[in-house]
Amino acid sequence: MAIRHCVTTGLILCMMVMSVLLMGRSAEAATPQRDKAPAFTAPSTSGKAVSLAALKGRWVVLYFFPKADTPSCTKESCSLRDGYEQISREGAVILGVSFDSLDSQKAFKYKYRLPFELVSDADKSIARAYGVLGWLGLYATRKTFLIDPDGRIARVLDNVEVSRHDSQVLKELRDLKAPPRDVKGR
Repeated sequence: MAIRHCVTTGLILCMMVMSVLLMGRSAEAATPQRDKAPAFTAPSTSGKAVSLAALKGRWVVLYFFPKADTPSCTKESCSLRDGYEQISREGAVILGVSFDSLDSQKAFKYKYRLPFELVSDADKSIARAYGVLGWLGLYATRKTFLIDPDGRIARVLDNVEVSRHDSQVLKELRDLKAPPRDVKGR
């Protein structure tokens, strides 16, 4: 009994260490705020490749989600859909990224009438560059990066509230774009 317990405990510890090693760096370590956002070009639901370089000069809301057409990912994407007009008025482009195939992304976009592009990161290169590989690299963790017009990461949203993600993004965009206050808070 004691030997079986030791073997089980050893296997669990080994799996935990391996998952940490395979997950890669955290988003904060890979892409701290104010760092240049990692460049990428990937297929999108428009049928054309989307590249971060082509969006220079605009704010970009780059949100990673684990899996299209699952309850939480649907709530998050629909929240951003519902806030799309206001976010667009702030000068931002929304891009959703997951490991789903382009066909799955297209079906998800059509089903929920998402007005923004979804990107297929089937080779996981974008998630790896942004440090959002989930457990054993099986999915992208739920994080949003706000990228400024100069191509720098202005904010990383780690605690995404899926049902009101549009409000979170809008608040952060407005805070980032607000004129700086003087030392006395005016």
